[in-house]
Amino acid sequence: QVQLVESGGGLVQAGGSLRLSCAASGRIFSNYAMGWFRQAPGKEREFVAAINWSGASIYYADSVKGRFTISRDSAKNTVYLQMNSLKPEDTAVYYCAATVTIATMTFQYDYRGQGTQVTVSS
Repeated sequence: QVQLVESGGGLVQAGGSLRLSCAASGRIFSNYAMGWFRQAPGKEREFVAAINWSGASIYYADSVKGRFTISRDSAKNTVYLQMNSLKPEDTAVYYCAATVTIATMTFQYDYRGQGTQVTVSS
């Protein structure tokens, strides 16, 4: 079992930055690929970014490429999502998730956190 706890969300103006953190506990964190997803009100949950167990393979959604950066610190059992140049359309609840093999679809992930709210004002 893997437990995931997100933090770092909040209210920010358009053009601003936030860094989300996802702390993992339970099974060996370094064995898992990690992903970030988001869900805005009335919309489907969508993929944001993913990183494999070593950090050598990283995927981004086209909508965040060049603005968001995913990284991981295995010593701290934590994955991060640095979000720059935020836009109002980035407003959503952001979730982290864990899976054995890096993936971009929600159903491919075995464990999910409870989410953290990100609100970007115009």
